[in-house]
Order: sequence, then structure tokens, then C-alpha cells
Amino acid sequence: NNNNNNNNNNNHERQPRSREMTTTTTTARANFAATTTTRRCFSSFLSSRRPEHHRRRRRFQKTTVVVSKSLSSESTEETAATTTPTTTAAADQRPLSSSSSDDDDDDYDCVVGRLLPNETAWTNPANGEEYRLQTQTHELTRDTTVIRSLDWDRDRFDIEFGLEKGTTYNSYVIKGKEKTVLIDTSHEKFEQLYMETLASVVEDAETIDYIVCSHTEPDHSGLIKRVLERAPDATVVGTKVCLAFLDNLVQKEFKKLVVKGGDVLELGEGRQLKFIPAPNLHWPDTMFSYDTESELAFTCDAFGAHYCTKNVFDEDLPKLMPHFSFYYECLMKPNARSVLTALRKCEADGVKLSTVCTGHGPILQRNSEELIGDYKKWSEKALEKAKASVAVFYTADYGFSDRLSQSVARGVVKTDCEVAMVDLSTCDAQQIVEDVGRASGIVLLAPPNANEDIQDNIGVLIGAVKPGKQKILVCESYGGDDEPVDPLMRKFAEIGLQESQSPLKCQSTPTEGTYQLYEEAGTDLGQLLTQKEKLKEMKLSMSADVARALGRVSGGLYIVTALQGTAKSAMVASWVAQASFEPLGFTIAVAKDRAIESLMQVGDSFVLNCLSEDGFEAPMKHFLKRFPPGADRFEGVDWKPASCGSPILADAVSYLECKVVSRMDANDHWVIYSEAIDGGVFNKDAKTASHFRKVATYY
Repeated sequence: NNNNNNNNNNNHERQPRSREMTTTTTTARANFAATTTTRRCFSSFLSSRRPEHHRRRRRFQKTTVVVSKSLSSESTEETAATTTPTTTAAADQRPLSSSSSDDDDDDYDCVVGRLLPNETAWTNPANGEEYRLQTQTHELTRDTTVIRSLDWDRDRFDIEFGLEKGTTYNSYVIKGKEKTVLIDTSHEKFEQLYMETLASVVEDAETIDYIVCSHTEPDHSGLIKRVLERAPDATVVGTKVCLAFLDNLVQKEFKKLVVKGGDVLELGEGRQLKFIPAPNLHWPDTMFSYDTESELAFTCDAFGAHYCTKNVFDEDLPKLMPHFSFYYECLMKPNARSVLTALRKCEADGVKLSTVCTGHGPILQRNSEELIGDYKKWSEKALEKAKASVAVFYTADYGFSDRLSQSVARGVVKTDCEVAMVDLSTCDAQQIVEDVGRASGIVLLAPPNANEDIQDNIGVLIGAVKPGKQKILVCESYGGDDEPVDPLMRKFAEIGLQESQSPLKCQSTPTEGTYQLYEEAGTDLGQLLTQKEKLKEMKLSMSADVARALGRVSGGLYIVTALQGTAKSAMVASWVAQASFEPLGFTIAVAKDRAIESLMQVGDSFVLNCLSEDGFEAPMKHFLKRFPPGADRFEGVDWKPASCGSPILADAVSYLECKVVSRMDANDHWVIYSEAIDGGVFNKDAKTASHFRKVATYY
């Protein structure tokens, strides 16, 4: 569990008849030297219908990557600079298929998306590291184009969780018969690249009639202000909450249009863009958009993945799936009920989710039915397994309230609790009463003092709680005008609510350690609410004889340690076993509500410390203590950092430095398969401590 004692007190030159496809790329590094690469691709994305205007091509004198349609190889090779033709899309209004047709005309190239030559590097002011940035365009229909901003090297997303394969920020242009629409923009770090790319898609920015803001998180709305400078007469479309947030971002007057569920934009000749509110996926201002003619659904964060690849579509499901599922776990699972509500709204409004234009990662088309089905299945399972409900009250667009609330929610979800995310700046009294009424736990991120409407909602919250029957956690938001958390907590204590722990304080910009603190506090709260039910289920899960027999399966004693930035953690482990010779790999079973679980995602590194049979008691006793959230588990412990930074304990007889390769869901545990990268033995004569149990219903 949270305290390591879960049950003891978580990218052409025209080549006729070869069906080759091309992409253009120039790689910028620290010295911005240009290099080129090519790689095989899986399939074409042109439909069989190609009108005469398809042959009229613009030419770019840039480095060309020729990509064979063959599936037999993914080798890379250097290629010479040459003139690059690019195709326009098929005349068919339907989305272009992500799989090729055998009756395609042989004298046409196959395009997977044009990686543009205007590539650059961006220096992260936080750590001085350079990140490779690139833009890519692909015509989804003859009048709908995606602009993908490829952030190849981004390794973390808002600090809370790591990225193994970077991410993309997807923006879309629809050119209707009468109106032109831009759906979302990109992260501000892409300003020059994105604006140049947008100009290549929409030659005159002043022809943009509408800018749809799916939600105001900066990775999607960060360049709306710049677009408005070139298209001052464009109308920004969004939910009421979204446009209120956007005022603070743009900081100048602009035309706006508030839309709600069922509202439409007329694009000409009967073509409409329909809007579906999808709050809490994963911000309160989120909405989907649906093109009734092309049947493309634009879902922003929902159904996305932090996975940077040249493939515009979901071609390689095995490679995509770990990132898709991890994205769901981190961002959408805490909002499982909202996921199901959004899916029901889409069905009721006739929104087809066959081609899903996401805000991050590949567009879902080939596997859309399966992947949307996974969202539904995972969300239904999360609610079915929920043993308690927790209402998390926060204030969107205030300080770090939304980010910190998501961290708390992830911690709560680890313990099989349902979470209801409630934005105090937009909710009404009825919603507060309903969410509090079914909650056994309440989390309150300190609201701004000066907002009278929010203070009124706090009054409703206080009046709706159930004294003696609910637990509460109060936390700071680091917004600059937080209502003091200690007096706020006293208000609830005076009416009989029990605090799960002392109020959480955040007195500087949140770091990895801060987010870890908030997540662990959420896990602690969830454990308090579900402990009795889990113990009861555990005792009933198997017969006594089976429990005693399984208990005879022995293991060793180990301390697993991990560190990421300012966040570090440890746990005692005994369910450890070698699993492969080549590479040298092993598995560890980690309970889903362990604190260290968040630091053991695919691509993360950690250290396995082996304990001696003659000296395991002291380190085991120390790491089995119930640590409060955010506590330093290594205080008073002698250790040195491995090359990955994770602690090597002085009490260990040997250690292995490891990298997580994969994770398997085993209901209440993750079975984590890792590769041993480095290691050493400190005492060659010592034996690893063994761990024996009598029954299998505890560790």
C-alpha cells in the first residue's frame, strides 16, 4: 500500500507503379545540423478515388524520405536531397482509410502524412535540455487536414507522470463550402513551426471563421492568441467555462460563441459541426466536436495517447496499446463515470466514433471500435469494483488546484474507490448535494478567498456533509489567494467530520515530490474507506485449504527503491522471481495501491536490494513502517545512488539496477517485468533471506 505494509497494518520522388510513399524530414539537434532518415511504413492512406486535381502537386526542394509500401522491413538508410512532390487528398469526403486497397492505381504515391522540413529544437528552461520539435500534416478528407505537432523528446507531462515516447499535439482544419474552422492549436513551444504550417494549410489566415477550443489546457489552446492576431475576425467557440478561462489566456477582447450540448455550426450546404459537452475528460471545460458530413469526431484529450510516431493513424496496435492504456489510467480512470456519460451522449446524438481525431497521439481508425470499447470496459470495471466513493472539490484555472486534485484522485482510484471531480467555479448547488450525498470521503482543494460564488458553494458543501459518516482531506492549491486550510478544516471538524490526516500544505511551485505527497494522501484516504471491505473479500476469496497450500510457496526478502526528481519511494517485496535468460529479466508483484507503483511505469528505472538472512530484520522493520504521505522513507538509512539515481542500501548483500519493460494487470497487483541492467554483490558468502508464510491471504 501507500506505506509498504498493505495488509500488515501501488514521417517523393514520384516512382510510377511502385506505390512508394514519402515523407520529408530534417532533424535539428544542438548544432541544428541536418540529418535524414527513412523507414518503411505499414500501409497507404489514399482511397481509390483520385480526381484530376490530385495530379497537381506543389514541389519542395528538401530532403526526401522514400518509404516502401512493403511490410517486410523497417530498416533505415541515408537518402539524398531531392525535389519533393506532395499530393492533395482524395475528392471523396469520407475519411481516407488507414489501410490500402489492392485496386489502387499504380501510378499514384501513397502518403502517410507529410513531415515538414521546418523543424527545430527547443530548450527547456527548467533543465537546459534540448527537445526535437517537428510538424506534420495529413489530409484526412479533401477539405479536412490534421496538423500534428511532434514533441519527440518530451519525457514528462505536467510533472505528474513520465512519457516513454514523447507526445503529439493535434490540430485540425475544416474547409466547409462557406465556413473554415480551426479545431484547437498547439503548445506555445511550437509557435513558429505551427504558425508556418497553418499558413501552408490556410494560405490566408483571415479566412478562418471559427476557432473551436475543445478545452483550455495550454497544450491545445496555447497558440489561440497568436492565431487571433492573424485572424482577428475569427470567432472562438467553446463552452461557457472554456471561454471564461480563455479570457485569462488571451487577455484581449475577441469574438466568442458559447455552445452547449446539441448546438451546431453551419459550415455550408447542410454540413454541420455538432458539439457534445464532455466535462472532466479531463478538464471541466472539455467538449467534443462532430462533423456530420465527414463523420469525423474530434475528442481532444479523450481516447488519446502520449505516443509520438510518424504514423498518423493507429497502425501498430501492439506498440500503441501500452501508451493508450497508461494514458487512460493516469487521466481518465479517475473520471470513469464521466467517460461513460460522454459515450452515452455520443450514442444519443448520433455521433459515430469510427474515426476519432484525438488531441494526442495517432488518430483512431483501424482499431477505433476496439479502443473505444476498451474505454467503456475499463470504466465500467472501475465503477463495478468501487468499494467507496470520494468527491474531489477543486477550482479550475486557479493556481495548481486542478493539477493537484488530479494527483489526489489518482491516489484514491488506486484503492478501488470511485471519484467524482467537481469544479467549484462551475458546479451548482444541486450537483454538490448529490455528489456529497453518495460520497464516503471528501477532498477539498482550498478555493480562492475573494470569489463570492465559490464561497457560496463552500457553504452548500458544508451544509451537505454527513457528520460522523464521512472523512475529509483538505489541501492547499498554491493559487496565491487560498482560503487558509487550517481554519477551513476546523469548520468541518466542528460539525463532526473526521479528517483523514492534517491538511496538506503547498508553499511553493509543485515538484515531483509535491505531486507524490498529494497522491499518497489520496491513497491513504481511500485505504481508510475500503480497508474493512478488502479484508472481508480477501478472506472469502479462497478456501482455507487453498490459502494454506498457496502460503507454502516461499520467496525472498527484498527492498525495492525508486527515485524520480524529488520523488522517491521504497517497499518491502517478497513476490520476486526470475522470468527470462535473454535478456536477464524478472518479475515483481506490486500492489496497485503501493506508493512506489507510480514510479515503476514502463521505461522507469529502479533498484532491487537483496537482504541477507542474517541481517534483514532492521531494514525490513524500517520499511514496513506506516509512513505518512510525503515522508522521507530514507531518513536515517545509509544508502548511495545507483546510476539511475535510485538508492542502493548499505544493508543489502547485492543489488540489481533494473528497467521496467512491461506491466501485466493482475487484478489487485501489477506484475512488473523488468530487465536487469547492472548489479553487484557486496557479500559473496551471504545468503538472501527467505520468506515463509502459513496462509496466502497476507504477505
